[in-house]
Order: sequence, then C-alpha cells, then structure tokens
Amino acid sequence: MAIFQRLLFSFSIAGLVLGTLFFAASLTPSLLPRTYVTQGLLSGVAMGCGYGLGVLFECLWRWLELPEPTGRMRLRMTGAAGAICGVIVLVFLWRTAEWQNSIRAIMQLPPIETAHPLYVGLIALAVFLSILLIGRLFVLVATLLTRTSRRAAPARLAVLIGTLLALALFWMAAEGVLFRGVLHMADSSFRALDQLVEPETAKPDDPMKSGSTASLVRWEDLGRMGRAFVSGGPSRMAIAAFTDRPALEPLRVYVGLNAADTAAARAELALAELIRVGGFERSVLLVVMPTGTGWIDPEALDTVEYLHRGDIASVAIQYSYLASWLSLLAEPDYGAEAARALFRAVYDHWTTLPKDSRPQLYLHGLSLGALSSEQSAELFEVIGDPYQGALWAGPPFQSRIWRAMTAGRNPGSPAWLPRFRDGSYVRFTSQRNALPEAGDHWGPMRIVYLQYASDPVTFYDPYAFYRQPAFMAAPRGPDVSPAFQWYPVVTLLQLTLDMAMATTAPMGLGHVYAGEHYIDPWIAVTRVTDWDEADIARLKERFRARR
Repeated sequence: MAIFQRLLFSFSIAGLVLGTLFFAASLTPSLLPRTYVTQGLLSGVAMGCGYGLGVLFECLWRWLELPEPTGRMRLRMTGAAGAICGVIVLVFLWRTAEWQNSIRAIMQLPPIETAHPLYVGLIALAVFLSILLIGRLFVLVATLLTRTSRRAAPARLAVLIGTLLALALFWMAAEGVLFRGVLHMADSSFRALDQLVEPETAKPDDPMKSGSTASLVRWEDLGRMGRAFVSGGPSRMAIAAFTDRPALEPLRVYVGLNAADTAAARAELALAELIRVGGFERSVLLVVMPTGTGWIDPEALDTVEYLHRGDIASVAIQYSYLASWLSLLAEPDYGAEAARALFRAVYDHWTTLPKDSRPQLYLHGLSLGALSSEQSAELFEVIGDPYQGALWAGPPFQSRIWRAMTAGRNPGSPAWLPRFRDGSYVRFTSQRNALPEAGDHWGPMRIVYLQYASDPVTFYDPYAFYRQPAFMAAPRGPDVSPAFQWYPVVTLLQLTLDMAMATTAPMGLGHVYAGEHYIDPWIAVTRVTDWDEADIARLKERFRARR
C-alpha cells in the first residue's frame, strides 16, 4: 500500500488532467488518415506534452507559494483525477474509429480494423512512459546540478542555473547524437540511392537524350532521378496515336548533382545541353525545379507534353539528393541558389533570341521545387521582358509569394482556394477546376497554384499551437473532414505528423498530385487553344486509368 501511495504521489495532478485532455484531442481527425502506429505515437507525444505543461503549471504554483493539497487530500485528489482520466481515455478511444473513418471515407479508403483503439492505447502508453522517464531523468540531472550550484549561489539562482545547465546538456545530446547522427545516416543512404543505376533504366541510344553518347552530360552523372526523368515520358508515337495528329519527340534536359561542382556550373552545362538538342527551337520551354531528391513528377510533365503534342522542351538541374524535408533542414538555400542559376542562364540566352521565333518560357515546380522555383527571379528583374507564366503545385507553407497572395486574398474566399484581386496575375485551383471563376482577363504573365485543401505541406501552420489556422475556417475544402477541430498545441502536433506523412495519401489528395488535375492549369498557363472539351476529358481519363 505504501508503494502504491508513493507511486500516486509521484504523479502531477495537473499533468495527468492536461495530458489526458491532450491525448483525447489527439484522437480527433486532422488532414490525413492515420494508422494505429502513427496514431499511437501522436497520442503518446501529445499526452507527454500535456503532462509536461501541467508539471510546469504546478511548479509555477509552488513558486508563487500558493496553497496546495497535501497528505490524504492530495492522495484522494490524485486517485480521483486518475479515475476521471481513465474514463475519458476509454470514451475517446472508443470514438477514435468513428473519427478516423470520417476522413478515410472522404479519401475512399477502407475503414480501420476493430482492434485499432486497443493498439493505439498500448502504443500511446509506451510512448508516454518513455517521455515520462526522460522527463524524470532531466529533473534528476537538474536537481544534481542545482545542489552543486548552491555552493556558490542563492537558492533560486541555483535552481535557474541547474535547470539551464540541464537543458544545455540534453540539447547537446539530442542535437549531437540524434539530429547529426540521423542526418549523417540519411545523407549516406540517399547518396548511395542517388548513385544507383537501376537495370531497367537503360542508357538512351537517342542522341537527343541527356546521358546519351552524344550528350554533354554523362549517364552516370544524371543521378537516379535524372535518369528516370530523361528516359520516361510519352514518346512522339504515343502522343500522335492518342491525339491522332502529328507530334514531336518531347525534349528533356537534366543535369545531375555530380556533373559539376557548383549550381552555376550545372546551370551553364544545362544551357549548353539545351542548345545542343534544339530546345530553343520548340514552341514551349519549361524550366523545372525538382524536389529535394531530384525527382520531377511525371504526372506534371507527361500531361503538358501531351497537350503540346511534344512541341516542348524541359530543362532541370539537381541541387540535392536528400528528401525535401531533410534538404530544408540541412541545406535550405541550395534549392533557391540552383533555381536562380538555372533561370538566369536560360533567361539570358532566351532574351537574345527574336521575340517572334523564340519559345514561350514557363516555370514549374512541385513541393520544394515550387518553393525554389518561386525564387528564380524577382519580378522587377524580368518586367521588361517577362516570361509567360508558371505552374507551381503543392507549394510549401514557407513559399513567400504564395503566402503573400493567400494573406491578401479577396474577402470571402477561403484560404485553401483564395481569389487574389481580379485574377489577372495569379489564380488558385484544386481538384475541381476553379480557374474560370476569376474571369477571362489574364495579364502577360499567368501564375497558377495547384493545391489540395488536404495537403499538410501547403497548409502546415507553425502558429497552430495557439490559434486556429485560416484554412480550417468555413467553408472547408471537400477533402477535409468536418470533424477536424482546432485544439491548442495538439493541432500543431497533428499537422506536424500529417506533414511527415503527406505523401502517403491516395493520389489526388494530400501531397500526391494527380495527372488529371494538372491538365486544366497547364491549359490555362500555357495557352492551349487547339484541344476540344471531348479530347481534354479523354486525356484526363487516360491519366486516371494509369494510376
């Protein structure tokens, strides 16, 4: 009995209550569905955060020397709080299946298993106990350091010194052992993956392909994603067969990370390769920024190549081989540097060509590629001879232009599908084509953002810990659960997990963009006028069918 009492006394009443409320809130849906593993991890972390805040509240209470329960009163209060918290946990675990199925139904996924709540509870408990153990280890270290500091400092100053020293020690351990260690392992793994030459991706025989014998770029220097890019896409014959009209072989130029030491050198090599294959002799020229790994979404490029019947050239350079989120952590400026170098090289040559015979120039990027592509050039740098437009898909929440346009949207338009002024410069669209709603008037430069309301990469809000994100206001996107509610701190944890799992959504939802949803934006941005409605519908169906 004495051991049980000591165990109860060791828990914070405020921590148990607040931790349980955070746990319960974490079971409600957010942007993406969760497995029992990810839900258990999220709920355990949420409970740990709530418990920690409760402990801080009690510490503040004691520091202010306010009265607090002791002895039997504290024991009874702890027991009562534990019982109430247990009931709350059971009730909310029972409802978790209903909440998760609310978003799974929208995304046309099968309902969760009946054992889901049990697994969630067990995993969350294990995670919470692990966090609690780390927290108590921190308190032990801080206490030892405080006792040492009391030899030379007043009591309260000693507490402050001990706490700050403990924080420094734990931060150095986390940053040095975990962050740097994980980053080093990821760097080695992604580097090896980038150099992998897959047997099914054969070196091209066509001299117009990057990496061929005639190319200025070696096949090995394209990188894994570059090799997939130049060897993929629709052929001239496939386009002609589908459209029943003459077509050209689309041109794809790519320069990998290992082809040159600097972004500027890779950009100059890409320009030389683009000139070699005749890219400036096509009607459309697309400057593409890949994601962090160097990947370029085939759903985006294949569709625009069909729409222009192969009379198009695309050029891209690699700036990293890390996943986009790792690239943002380890090398946040590399993408922008590469985007500016490539655009400047291509744009400077393009402006020397006669206006009546040079190609129409466009920018494109998905995810981190969209963020980098946005930074290719400032408007004042090109206003005298502007490029024709850009299609940016799934822009990350840090995207400067996207944030400015979203913040300055017309009153009454939702944050997930904003309208900006008269729509003559920039427009937004999603699964449903919303571009015509802004009218027929376009300026000389057409910018379109393709984004899904359920995309956490776009709608992640670091301030969600204390305020409701704008995209949650009514009316909501059709792919967002009506049961998604805002809770302080917890919603930020939910969105953080959603962002980490963004590409696990079905195609056409989350951060996975579908080919049929690129078609209308490409038609608007690149001014396609020679396709009728029936053929456009047939092209959309072709991309739906190949999922």
